[in-house]
Parts: sequence; structure tokens; C-alpha cells
Amino acid sequence: MAKIVNTSGKRKRAIARATLKEGNGIIRINKSLLTNYGNQLARMRIQEPLEIVNDVAVKVNIDVNVRGGGWQSQAEASRLAIARALVEYSRGDKVKKALLDYDRHLLIADVRFNESAKPNDSGKPRAKRQKSYR
Repeated sequence: MAKIVNTSGKRKRAIARATLKEGNGIIRINKSLLTNYGNQLARMRIQEPLEIVNDVAVKVNIDVNVRGGGWQSQAEASRLAIARALVEYSRGDKVKKALLDYDRHLLIADVRFNESAKPNDSGKPRAKRQKSYR
């Protein structure tokens, strides 16, 4: 029976869900091939974990479904989900160590968020409504 791994990654408002199956190295983002996805910077960011552990990546097919956020957040969430899936699939410390040595944010989420705007205020997170009594 083929091994299937499901993982997820988040960045700001973007959420990516990755499904990894045994295959021949096809990567799809939102049902389109990685070569056709987004701009070149986004593609390069998503390919980083695949380049680091190329020996594992050529043996699997990865389908990523990503929603929310902007294109950069979606790329970050996708690479996080892909890297986590590769580590879970390989079940070895070698892959995990290689990814952590390259970039810690390949496996550990960056939890920073935009500060939300306050109600009945100016509409910006920290600005206050102006007062004028004179």
C-alpha cells in the first residue's frame, strides 16, 4: 500500500495543506503544475525544500492546496507544508537536520501576524482618533 502524508503550513492569513504520495516528482499547487504557478520568486521559494532533499523529492508527488493571504504568504505556507511532509515521509533525522541547517522556517512556522485595527478608532492599529476642543 502506498504511503500518504498530509501536512499543513501557515503564514499570516495563508493556509496550505499538502498531500504527499509515492510517485515520480510531480508538484502541483492549487491543481496546476509548479512550473505554471505564480511568479518566479514564489516558485523558487516553494522549490527550496525540494532542492535540499532532492533524493526524497524525486520519488514523491505533492499536491498543495493553499488559500488566503497574499502571494508571498501563500508561497511561505506552501514551502512549510512541503518541508514538513518530506520530513514525515522520510522519518529520518537526516532530512530534518538538512532542512533546519538551511533555514529554520522550513519546519517551524513564523507566527507573526498583522496587528488588528481597534473598533471605534481611526481604522489603523495604533493610531488614535484626533480630538479638537478649541
